[in-house]
Amino acid sequence: MSRMEIADFEALFDPPGQALLAELGGGHYTQAAALPLASKLRERYPASLVATALTQARLRERARAKFGDAAATMYFTPVGLEQATRRSVAELRARRYRAAGVRRVADLGCGIGGDALAFAAAGIEVLAVDRDPVTSAVAAANARAAALADRIEVRCADATKVALEGFDAVFLDPARRAEHRRVFDPAAYTPPWSFALELARRVGAAGFKVAPGLPRELIPAGAEAEWVSEAGEVKEAGIYFGPLAGAHRRATVLPGPHSLVSAGVVDPEPAQVGRYLYEPDGAVICAHVIGELAGQLDATTIDATIAYLTSDRLVLTPFATAYRITDVLPFHVKRLRAEVARRGIGVLTVKKRGADVDPAVLRRQLKPSGPNSAVLIVTRVLGAHTALFAQPATPGQ
Repeated sequence: MSRMEIADFEALFDPPGQALLAELGGGHYTQAAALPLASKLRERYPASLVATALTQARLRERARAKFGDAAATMYFTPVGLEQATRRSVAELRARRYRAAGVRRVADLGCGIGGDALAFAAAGIEVLAVDRDPVTSAVAAANARAAALADRIEVRCADATKVALEGFDAVFLDPARRAEHRRVFDPAAYTPPWSFALELARRVGAAGFKVAPGLPRELIPAGAEAEWVSEAGEVKEAGIYFGPLAGAHRRATVLPGPHSLVSAGVVDPEPAQVGRYLYEPDGAVICAHVIGELAGQLDATTIDATIAYLTSDRLVLTPFATAYRITDVLPFHVKRLRAEVARRGIGVLTVKKRGADVDPAVLRRQLKPSGPNSAVLIVTRVLGAHTALFAQPATPGQ
């Protein structure tokens, strides 16, 4: 990035910049009113300062989803916000490092500093490294804004060339984008997977942030892979080595946290659908701890290739969403349309797994109308395409 961009960002810390940010933080900024607001502000502030401050105001509003109220005083770049670890996940990781006795960590590829802030708040000294000058400046600003600058040293440098003497742990967040495209092959990360593995051999206590789609066969022996979801959506995966590692695979669900670890349990043999159907959380599926969850629920699978579980007993769990099955039907659109009409279903949620259907298209084909609601799950049961009418399960049903 250019020196002018750095100058524009640093201008935010001069008195006019801070006054402008405070004004925008008072509720005056909305995306819809950005253009007329910019015109009014340029009457009192330089145009470049207005543009930079409005960008921060927009990013701060978007960042609430990841950082909550803390976003109001943080600083961001568009790419930095997109790639930043959300606060709840960073705090989960910081607790792992703290529990392993880590005192000093090198945060390589720190971005805007989300993980560094969590490490420091947990009492760990941090060297936060990013090779981009503007991003490094943003990370330093966030350390100051959180009153954690005494625990976080920010350095603009190449992560692959940082001396690690004196650090008892390392965390690496490699870039997983190239030319605005997501990179799924770990060998194409920046730095690449080979550097990460060498880092683990050198430091021992090491953790890496990876894409949730990381193939399980790439998990090194002796390492732990953890998939983390929040509010039903898988947010991140991490690989941990040495004293940071525990089970080989772990699914963690937030808020909580609730963790389910691999124990070598094989998936149960499939059976017909019982009274209840369980839809495992995405982290459970990614970590492939379906067998472990089935054991907790006294459940079986419904097909050897489908990650749904079924049981005649309801057990509420943070690791799956439970549905009470009302009907099991062969999958025929004409018959399902008649059933939807007969039941007076106007609010129809269509879910699918292992079926070549588009839920939005199917819903239109079924023409829901009426006062009632239902969930329609299209899947395979013992190899046969099947439609399940269901309701969210509640205790006592």
